[in-house]
Amino acid sequence: ITYSLPRVADVTLTIYDLLGREVALLVNERKTAGEYSVTWDADGVPSGVYFYRIVSGDVIEAKKMVVVR
Repeated sequence: ITYSLPRVADVTLTIYDLLGREVALLVNERKTAGEYSVTWDADGVPSGVYFYRIVSGDVIEAKKMVVVR
């Protein structure tokens, strides 16, 4: 999962299952401006549809992912 920040911000990147339950918290810290990449190790979760949500300041973005085994 890649993302970029135009300025310093508190960033939270969370993975959710299809029912909206939190599966993993990947990032929860203050980051400086720049490009970032995070890898989610999906071992231990079943195949299916997942969502990740990134919150950075006043910007919230969500995307869909599919885990296939």
